[in-house]
Amino acid sequence: MSFSDLFDSGFKERNQGHFASIVRVALENGHVSPEEKKFLDKLAHRLELTDEEYKEILGNPFKYPVNPPHLYVQRLERLYDLSRMVYADHILGPKQKEILTRFALALGFTPGNVHYIVDKALSLLVLNVDSDTFVYEMQHMNK
Repeated sequence: MSFSDLFDSGFKERNQGHFASIVRVALENGHVSPEEKKFLDKLAHRLELTDEEYKEILGNPFKYPVNPPHLYVQRLERLYDLSRMVYADHILGPKQKEILTRFALALGFTPGNVHYIVDKALSLLVLNVDSDTFVYEMQHMNK
């Protein structure tokens, strides 16, 4: 039994919507770079999307509902997951910070502080913090 089998179909639909949102961000400039494609491949695997779902979402990411997190804590949790994937294996190379900034903006972080948030997120990953520590530190970074 896979991890996603433990949850209802809503869990699968949220993963598809989440992935479609990230594909839309990657396509903002009109194409997906080879580095972004590798990242999307890895993300689809982690979200347990089938090859058919993956191809369908890449073909038309606008077909899927956007389900942005409403609570700040949920945005931070999603930022943690995305940051870890962007940081892991350095798939995106020098584009790590650029694409993470685009994802953070898509999650609803404001342009005025997004660079500070991305820098802080990446610095916490260098320290290998867990999710709870990441969220706590991000919530208290201005205090």
